[in-house]
Amino acid sequence: MIAREVFIFIAAFAAFASAVAAYLFAFHAESSLKEILSTAFAAVIGLYVGRYVERRLING
Repeated sequence: MIAREVFIFIAAFAAFASAVAAYLFAFHAESSLKEILSTAFAAVIGLYVGRYVERRLING
């Protein structure tokens, strides 16, 4: 169970980081590692908050 959560965290972080990097490169022609990692981290935190809220709503 913990391994699945770690995999989800790593996969989501990698997906968000690559999407942010692609966006910054395509529209701004530059990207800093700090911006990419901080935005990806914030997105993953939002993902986990959403999962938590969804589980709480299902259980009543």
